[in-house]
Amino acid sequence: MRVLSVDLIHASGRTLFRTIFGVGGKKLLARGHLLSDEDARMLQTEGVREVWVTELEEGELGEDEAVMAVAAEIGSGALEIRLASGGRANLIATEPSCTLVDVELLNQINFAAAFAIATTLNFSYAKAGQKVTTVKATPFAVAQSQLEAVISRVKKSGPILQARPIRTPSVGVLYTDPVNRDRAKRLFENIMHRRLERFDITSQYVLASLEEEGAVARSLQHLLRAKPTSILIASTTAPAGPDDVVGRAMLLIGSVIERFLAPVEPGNLLLLGYKDDIPIVSAPGCFRSAKPNVVDLVLPPMLAHHHVSGWDVASLGHGGLLG
Repeated sequence: MRVLSVDLIHASGRTLFRTIFGVGGKKLLARGHLLSDEDARMLQTEGVREVWVTELEEGELGEDEAVMAVAAEIGSGALEIRLASGGRANLIATEPSCTLVDVELLNQINFAAAFAIATTLNFSYAKAGQKVTTVKATPFAVAQSQLEAVISRVKKSGPILQARPIRTPSVGVLYTDPVNRDRAKRLFENIMHRRLERFDITSQYVLASLEEEGAVARSLQHLLRAKPTSILIASTTAPAGPDDVVGRAMLLIGSVIERFLAPVEPGNLLLLGYKDDIPIVSAPGCFRSAKPNVVDLVLPPMLAHHHVSGWDVASLGHGGLLG
């Protein structure tokens, strides 16, 4: 990229290299602005005769063109691209979604390339219209070779971010207590409602059960017949793992236990299993308070029909200290 001073009569269509201030320090035009004939006339009335502009050299692209090209490759799913000021392109969720981020690929590209890419956290819930990624290029010009290197790496490894739509989600809720089956519902129903509201959903299927292996198993089977997107178990007791009442009931109906213990606080006693493709989550203590906990981290990907694996849960430790 070259920087040169040109007469105003030759400035239209060029990119401004320096911010121009008028009398009294008022900003007239910012650096990076694409000058128009109208800009030139305005500057002339301000007494400006020459401006510093940039000129691309062979093998270079302007920053706007470069960020739009990168943005078109790094995302997939329910997204649209919007060019923003300052050599930026933003990826916007077009419908309620969960963002799935390839953190390793993101780090590699940010380290090696002439672009800075920022995303929401992996497994984040995004409302329609929310910005989930922004791409910034080096000011004014990007080498074609650098752009091609980024695009080649993304095409080889897959997108950095997916906005996986959350469509017609449904949640089954089972309240359990070892003495009075309605006690847990009375204690936790309001907080459960507030938690699900964060994701613009309500619990369509709700049961309460005595915390006894057979009763919990029957209640889970009843909820599973409704084919909810996921099932949450809110118990008044803390589990000892897959061998406690809730865990044994999950095994009794043929669930596969994916993970016990999460590196998240609050919520480290998470028990996650699957019956066919429906996740069942026991998270005791997480429904006593509406403050963020492990349920808020794992529910968005489940609602988007992403299989949350034991490795996914284990990977929540970085940033898992929520309170």
